[in-house]
Amino acid sequence: MPLWQAQHEGNQTRITEFILLGFGTDWKALFPLLLLLFAIYIMTIGGNLLIVVLVVSDEHLHTPMYYFLGNLSCVETFYSSAILPRVLYSLLTGDRSISFKGCITQYYFFGIFVTTECFLLAAMSVDRYLAICKPLHYSSLMNDKLCVQLALGSWMGGWLAITITTSFMSQLVFCGPNEMDHFFCDFGPVVSLSCSDTRTIEVLSFILSSVCVFPPFLLTLATYVCIISSILRIPSTSGRQKAFSTCSSHLLVVTIFYGTLIIVYVLPNSTTLRDLNKVFSLLYTILTPLANPLIYSLRNKEVKEALKNSVSKLYKNVRI
Repeated sequence: MPLWQAQHEGNQTRITEFILLGFGTDWKALFPLLLLLFAIYIMTIGGNLLIVVLVVSDEHLHTPMYYFLGNLSCVETFYSSAILPRVLYSLLTGDRSISFKGCITQYYFFGIFVTTECFLLAAMSVDRYLAICKPLHYSSLMNDKLCVQLALGSWMGGWLAITITTSFMSQLVFCGPNEMDHFFCDFGPVVSLSCSDTRTIEVLSFILSSVCVFPPFLLTLATYVCIISSILRIPSTSGRQKAFSTCSSHLLVVTIFYGTLIIVYVLPNSTTLRDLNKVFSLLYTILTPLANPLIYSLRNKEVKEALKNSVSKLYKNVRI
């Protein structure tokens, strides 16, 4: 297979295919990575789909917190599936080529889901803030209408921001080279290969990235500061330790997620950061979707009880 394909338009050669260099070509080193990523993908999809099924099927989980967690699990199932199957295919077959249309499509769907997650995490932090810091007003404030509005707003915000960026990206011209030092079609690696004037799209991307990352991150950080402050006033030592452990785990995952997004999409694209972008991208594209079901849901007493009841019902149905 040729390393690149191109089409001629007038005197200009336009690239129609990219090569994702990914993780190199050493099969001895890539085979263990293939097995690891395959296991991570199966666990990610299994864990997140389990949360969605439990939230939908168990009436005890029909609460605002689990409504948002169900949306979060849907998002992470989708954006893991936008990245990892293509990576696994490349590792298995050695075919690292991807068409221009395929590249733009991958970025479009991945971008929508990861941006939606930014807004959803902020909505979830507001929900927890009201539940812990304003318990007497929680039921009246966090009603069904507000839950739907926050979730729908998160999805619409992610769709709008990435649709704008992708519409500009699809108009870029690529004349070569076409080798991309990344494992998926991300904004920076794609734009850096263009022979068009990219100043407009880079400024636009910086503005949209800042709007989509900084306000949700600061809101999430502020709410968790208030939550931890309230937890520290709990008289029971064991209750305080349990609540603090849960919130600190949430805050750690959220900080890693937002922090890597800020480094990749907002900070200036220096040579050092460009070399590390692939590593940072692994954190929010692969490890965060794997960790979130464990951190947010599967440790909760209500989810464990719902899972126990579901397994019990399934066992009875099988016996019958």
